[in-house]
Amino acid sequence: MLHAGYERAPLPPAREDSPSATPPKDASTEPPAKAAPRPAAKNKPRDPFFDNAKYLTILLVGIGHAWDPIRSDSRTAEALYFVLYTFHMPAFIVISGYLSRSFEGKPRQIQRLITGVLVPYVIFQVAYTFFMRWASDSPDREFHMQEPGFALWFLIALFLWRLTTPVWKNLRWPLPVALAIAVAASVTPTISSDLNLMRVCQFLPFFVLGLKLKPEHFELVKQRRMRLIAVPVTLAALVFAYWAVPRMSKGWFLHDKAAQELGVPAWVGAVMFLAVFGCGLVMTACFLSWVPRRHMWFTVLGSGTLYAYLLHIYPIKISREFDWYDMDWVDHPLSRVVITLLAAAMMTVLCTPLVQRIFRFAMEPTMDWFFKRDAGAAAREREKSSSSASQGQGSGQGPGEGSSQAGQHGRHAVHRSTQGY
Repeated sequence: MLHAGYERAPLPPAREDSPSATPPKDASTEPPAKAAPRPAAKNKPRDPFFDNAKYLTILLVGIGHAWDPIRSDSRTAEALYFVLYTFHMPAFIVISGYLSRSFEGKPRQIQRLITGVLVPYVIFQVAYTFFMRWASDSPDREFHMQEPGFALWFLIALFLWRLTTPVWKNLRWPLPVALAIAVAASVTPTISSDLNLMRVCQFLPFFVLGLKLKPEHFELVKQRRMRLIAVPVTLAALVFAYWAVPRMSKGWFLHDKAAQELGVPAWVGAVMFLAVFGCGLVMTACFLSWVPRRHMWFTVLGSGTLYAYLLHIYPIKISREFDWYDMDWVDHPLSRVVITLLAAAMMTVLCTPLVQRIFRFAMEPTMDWFFKRDAGAAAREREKSSSSASQGQGSGQGPGEGSSQAGQHGRHAVHRSTQGY
């Protein structure tokens, strides 16, 4: 949500001390005025556009991982893979940045960041280690908490990006600074693999861009002419990708290696990074122009994308560790269509509310016992409770009823305030 600027309060009306002023009425004969009721606080409805975009991007993430083992058998499949990897993570990260604009490092936000991002990383990293011990038949596999397992790098990146959000919001030129960091990382092979810092740095500009976007920027890509422009642009991207398949490495789209590791000089790597970044922005705009703006059957699934992201790791790794792609039917030309549909169905199921309820203990633990009580929030809640109790007594409600409703309202308000990032 955009932060409104501060406005000066209007000056109070001048006192009328002249004889012509209307004399004050006798308070004893005037009936008590009824206090104007406060407008009830309403939840701002979720924008279906962003939920739709989140669902469609996570769908593409699962499809991309499912395509990886079969892309090398077909130049066309490899070209589709290149185009997909140009924008599916950038789009997901841009949206994550846009939805993180309200993050200011407040106690409740820090608590939500730890319980919603850092704790799930620890849980799933431990679970991934045990899982790989079983799947790869390597019982001595060590725990490496600083080296994220398959796809878990995004949680580390999201934690670091969001934690530094106040810094980016206070810089005059945040995007150029983020681009400078990303370019420097892309030509620095000595960056450690710990915390997957190479990806954290190279994907950083997309997150910072999301922080700086405003609602009117998304209104631009929703226009009909943008949807029409996106058609030839996407076709041109597919043709270029088909040409580039034998000439490029997919490592340019994964952003997990330095230029020297991809076999080119540093200056070429810097130019390539900027080129891929530009292509990612263009393709992200094309993708967003096609995202439905109205409520769809899958809109509700947009709130479960992080669940699908973390849970799909295990089916994907099982398919590879147990050589599912070596089966005869996979070599059939239609197998890619079947695999694509299966991946889409898997990601859809993993976004459903039922899956969210089952795994909420690991993805969204409460952990109130782990944090200090916010004195300011507690005081505001007590003030709301006492105010509601007095209003309840005046309207015929019992004091206990008014306090209970105010407490519930306070808790819901705190919960809602932590859902926007």
